[in-house]
This record gives sequence, structure tokens and C-alpha cells, in this order.
Amino acid sequence: MLQHEPLDNARLIILSGQLNSGNAGTAESDIVALIEQGQHRLLFDFTQLDYISSAGLRVVLVAAKRLKPVSGKLVLYGMQPQVHEVFQISGFLNILDVVETQEEALRRLPQG
Repeated sequence: MLQHEPLDNARLIILSGQLNSGNAGTAESDIVALIEQGQHRLLFDFTQLDYISSAGLRVVLVAAKRLKPVSGKLVLYGMQPQVHEVFQISGFLNILDVVETQEEALRRLPQG
């Protein structure tokens, strides 16, 4: 459901399957722990995510809010059409940085 790995100047978080009320708490804890450990540039890879619930949306929002005070950056990419629709309906596309590819996401990150 959630894996993460280092990139040159960021942390890649790969979400797969479903992000819902059954696993959102664990995902949120894992992501918050990464932020608290100093990972302030995060890429969320949604290419393998088939479903996201409101609990899953909350995980993304918590990550964005935790990164704001530390001048961090969150970029989401690779959304399946049904996941993209949930972000669109919720209005999250207006407040989050969402792109198509990992290359685009990497370009959105501050250098350093």
C-alpha cells in the first residue's frame, strides 16, 4: 500500500491499491514520521493507486499541512482517472501541486 525510497533531492512515496479508512491511519503515521525525520520534499506516486477515500484524502492534506511550516514541498503525480476525479470533486486539485509524470514532479521541487 505504501512504500518509500530516496531520490536525489526528495523522498518518493509510492501508493498502491487502495488508500481508505482501513489503512489511512498507518499511511499518515508513516508519512508524518518521514517529515519529522527531515524529509521535506515529497513526491507522491499515484500510478498504482486504484482508489482513494475521504480518509485517504486526509492523509494527503495532513502531509501538505505538515510541510508548510517547514517550507517543504509536496508534488503528486500519475493519478488514475478515477483518483483524479476524487481530487477534482473535493477541490484538492486547486490547492495541491498535481502533475502527470515523475519528471514534471521533480522539476517542481526546489533545488538544494
